[in-house]
Amino acid sequence: MDSFLSLLIALSLSTITFLLFRTTTAVSRRKVRLPPGNVGLPLIGETLQLISAYKTENPEPFIDSRVARYGSVFTTHVFGERTVFCTDPETNRFILQNEGRLFESSYPGSIFNLVGRHSLLFMRGPLHRRMHSLTMSFANSTIIKDHLLVDIDRLVRLNLQSWTGRILLLEEAKKITFELTLKQLLSIEPCEWTENLRKIYMRVIEGFFCIPIPIFSLTYRRALQARRRVAEALSLVVKERRREWEMGMKKNDMLTALFDSGGGGIGFSDDEIVDFLVSLLVAGYDTTSTTMTLAVKFLTDTPIALAHLKEEHDEIRAKKATSMALEWEDYKSMPFTQCVINETLRVSNIIGGLFRRAMTDVDIKGYTIPRGSKVFTSLRAVHLDQDNFKDARVFDPWRWQKTSDPTTFMPFGGGPRRCPGYELARVALSVFLHHLVTRFSWEPAEEDKLVFFPTTRTQKRYPIIVRHRSNVAEPEQCRE
Repeated sequence: MDSFLSLLIALSLSTITFLLFRTTTAVSRRKVRLPPGNVGLPLIGETLQLISAYKTENPEPFIDSRVARYGSVFTTHVFGERTVFCTDPETNRFILQNEGRLFESSYPGSIFNLVGRHSLLFMRGPLHRRMHSLTMSFANSTIIKDHLLVDIDRLVRLNLQSWTGRILLLEEAKKITFELTLKQLLSIEPCEWTENLRKIYMRVIEGFFCIPIPIFSLTYRRALQARRRVAEALSLVVKERRREWEMGMKKNDMLTALFDSGGGGIGFSDDEIVDFLVSLLVAGYDTTSTTMTLAVKFLTDTPIALAHLKEEHDEIRAKKATSMALEWEDYKSMPFTQCVINETLRVSNIIGGLFRRAMTDVDIKGYTIPRGSKVFTSLRAVHLDQDNFKDARVFDPWRWQKTSDPTTFMPFGGGPRRCPGYELARVALSVFLHHLVTRFSWEPAEEDKLVFFPTTRTQKRYPIIVRHRSNVAEPEQCRE
């Protein structure tokens, strides 16, 4: 109701502007061949159709019907802006690889305001390359192996220690990933402060796909208020840690790296660092926890895959004392686990696509995408296309035992903006699945289903009933 009212009010204020835009567009159409499509109603375009589709278990018809009518590159109008959708893998790869040359990152105003202007998502040019490289330096395989894996294993086991009876798996997974992310960024251990911050932060994410006008949207207004509270909490941490850093007290985390990155000159301000941290919380918290939950759901719905996974992890655990943490060699001994993760990423499409904006007129597949046009590279459409994957909408981890085409599988994006934490996410997912299947059996507490708006998730947060496996001892290092 909140989003619908916002759209209706905005509609009444913008009809004249839209008609003028349509006239201008008609003139430009005579000069260049634009991607075909339908822009729908004034201002709101086809936003209501998209939201309605993505609030169901089967959002594909929104794109499928337009691809059938117009082809793999088509025009629509969503979230207040005319947008070109691309569903062709080669075209998507071309767009993402040409970041900074032909296209630049561009997201809805609601995300810009909630994540912050200094976030990695909105940085461009040399600054983005520098900060992307810095982020990768704290999430590469060497750092994970030598420093992060021990914390990932410890925090996962600490959280699972309290599981009993009926749990909401998505909520529990979010606690794990939030604690892991704060540990990596700020060296903060789980406590009442981290849990309170997580609950506030959840409201920020709820506002990502609202009309970015507070007076029209209660959800967006609440998200802005939550964002301010998160920023205030992080600012206090940054100020205290900066004082410690200036006295030579350093920790091995991202915040210290941000302080150090200024070198002998002027570094980042506290506000810039807070924006940067907020954006990394988005990347590390919401997407990974949802992937954890959906991996369990898909495995539960596919018992033969779950049995295969248990066999792999029981074999690893049999070689180790029950209290021993996982090591890098254990992680590298999980081939079927990687198949499960790949298939979960492909079927669930936590990141359904990526927004870009054309920096100049770009010719694609016989059409011209005019300078300034917003473009959406639909990763979901590629991942669920029968031409790219046999039985594309069936969960089949074994398909990844064969060689795959990298152009048809890009769950972490592509080009210069490929997610810098992709390896860290894989490790966290693998460790979580290991401890889950070796310590518990479970069953769904009630029927649940997937929805895809405003983000991919299960409607009821996937309630399950867990039981300890009788042959697994409690890890001693987690008894505190």
